[in-house]
Amino acid sequence: MNIDPTLLRALVAVHECAGFTRAGKRLNLTQSAVSHQIRRLEEQLGRPLLLRTTRHLSLTEDGQEVLQHAQQILTALDALARRFQPSRLSGVVRFGVPETFMGERLPPLLCQFSRAFPEVRLDVSVGTYLDLRQMLKAGELDLAVVLSEPGRRDSGTVLRSARFVWVAAEHFDLAPGASLPLALAPAPCVNRQIGLDALGESATRWHVAFSSPSQEGIRTAVLAGLGVTVQMASDLRPGLRIVDGEYGLRGLPGARFLLAWSSGEKTAAAQEFGQLLLQNAEPAVRGEKAAVRQQA
Repeated sequence: MNIDPTLLRALVAVHECAGFTRAGKRLNLTQSAVSHQIRRLEEQLGRPLLLRTTRHLSLTEDGQEVLQHAQQILTALDALARRFQPSRLSGVVRFGVPETFMGERLPPLLCQFSRAFPEVRLDVSVGTYLDLRQMLKAGELDLAVVLSEPGRRDSGTVLRSARFVWVAAEHFDLAPGASLPLALAPAPCVNRQIGLDALGESATRWHVAFSSPSQEGIRTAVLAGLGVTVQMASDLRPGLRIVDGEYGLRGLPGARFLLAWSSGEKTAAAQEFGQLLLQNAEPAVRGEKAAVRQQA
């Protein structure tokens, strides 16, 4: 038995509107057309669904059961139609993100947005904190995740809090009185600068033993025991340990990841993507709706 959803929709409308006339107005049909649809449904099911009198209209027991199924079916059909209806959004969203923010949660969000808005092209640039700031300032990106370092007052909305830490291999050891080997990216680099600033306030002897612009290269060197580096605590991998307080190393400051926008016009597609990022921010910072004031 194939039941036309149009007939089910007519039954629901008659019940909710308590009559054929108002149901017809809702469905943009005449009263007689609605009545005809109800008769077709009754004939197809072989059961009367409505009790009609001159003053009252009510559902039969079978009609009440059919109504429950009809409401469930129409809800599912409407949801399916919304899911696959052509997106109202189109265009390009240029999004920048640092590698340290990618993690495991962001890629599924990118896929979710692409499925929801197939007419929008998402251009993602993964870069360093400093490069992303420059790209945003130059108008090469619509929005980006940037790192708000200690002492900076950046405009944007907080997505996640972060903490810098000193990290070494689990088997790393330093001979007494020896210079501390460091594995750092070349300047300019935020991690490098934060680490060297902290070392400048201590009496620890140090030297750069390994330098690479690749975070994976630095991680490999640190895992091999070639030196100590600076990274986010959330990026700690098996085989590494936090060594704050060891080898004369002081604790490092915290920071925040912000969602920042270019100074250009915000497109509807970019705003939709930005809203998705904010909805999936860490619970601890999701309530921070107020933007951080830009440094004067």
